[in-house]
Amino acid sequence: DPTADGPTFQAVCERALENGMTPNRCIEGIKKLRAKGIENPIVVTTYYNIPYVMGVGKFLNKIKEAGAQAIIVPNVPVEEADVLITEGKNNSIHPIFQIAPTTTEKRLKKITDVASGFLYVIGVEGVTGVRESMGDSTLKLVKRVRKHTDMPLLAGFGISTKQQAAAVVSAGADGAIVGSAYARIYEKNLNNPEQTLPKVASLVKEIKQGCKEGYNKRA
Repeated sequence: DPTADGPTFQAVCERALENGMTPNRCIEGIKKLRAKGIENPIVVTTYYNIPYVMGVGKFLNKIKEAGAQAIIVPNVPVEEADVLITEGKNNSIHPIFQIAPTTTEKRLKKITDVASGFLYVIGVEGVTGVRESMGDSTLKLVKRVRKHTDMPLLAGFGISTKQQAAAVVSAGADGAIVGSAYARIYEKNLNNPEQTLPKVASLVKEIKQGCKEGYNKRA
């Protein structure tokens, strides 16, 4: 149900389904990460059909018990998120809302009034995917949202380089969300995907360094 996903993530989802991935197997994967001692926060991203069919409260409870802290549901707007917000509070799961360039000031206030965890700032109109450059509109949006809230801001959609991460953090974001860039590395060697892990790790380090450089520019 990839309403917000570009070609790279659509292909990822198709491969996952072809190889037997299910919501419950994904949740078991979270448990395995926690069992291995991974302490980083885990945010589950899904479209609403899965928690809706399972039952929103039941789904959030399952990911909480597995070790997740938050959930992103791109196709649930804040105007229709009462159940997600209520069940999120009941299960100590933060529902993460997205803010786009088209978000009005009135709607931005509505989102910041109910949001928790962090805000996902979408820097471009369109879907996920690697972009070679970052426009001024992305940085202007980060600055605009920052004026409305002290909540952590993470910027995403199209970020794939250290320079882009540094730019959004220097503009006021607290971090960068990267997805398609990692998937593109992984898909280059699907027969031996473990061989791509060093390259994925290298890009993670670059993005992290970019965020640090962005903070230093703000100081």
